[in-house]
Amino acid sequence: MDKTKQYVAMIGGVLGALLLFFQAIGFEISWFNVKTIDAFMNVLLAAVPLAFALYGVYKNQFLLTKKAQKQEEVLKKQGLK
Repeated sequence: MDKTKQYVAMIGGVLGALLLFFQAIGFEISWFNVKTIDAFMNVLLAAVPLAFALYGVYKNQFLLTKKAQKQEEVLKKQGLK
């Protein structure tokens, strides 16, 4: 989770630097401001862990490889699942 926050902070830093660059050259986009950058970072902070959790659930619910399918069969035959 700490690495996720670091990556999101780096993305926010790049967006902030891009905003300052655009302001320095006189190019202004009304919807691209500090508030939208902060909102985007909050969305990323919520979405990235959600994606990891969904992937974990998917991986644990659906057997993706032949080896995992064979292991599932053996466990069922032994009564362990």
